[in-house]
Amino acid sequence: MSAHTPHELADAFPEDAATLHRLKCTDAHFAGLAERHHQVNREIHRIECEIEAASDERLEQLKRERLHLLDEIAAMLENASPG
Repeated sequence: MSAHTPHELADAFPEDAATLHRLKCTDAHFAGLAERHHQVNREIHRIECEIEAASDERLEQLKRERLHLLDEIAAMLENASPG
């Protein structure tokens, strides 16, 4: 297994690293979304690396959830006032 899990928020939004950090520290809702994204993303990675077994349906459900979380996070980043 790679030491790096793909699709982390820092990879998805490299230009917003400071805003990501600030919102994680100051916005409980954003922090919850970021944590849930991290959990879902890690689970997807474990399934794709065949460390964890899951049905195709479960994997697709997780991918849809990750996409929904990314959309919500992106909207919050877009609406965030500069640091």
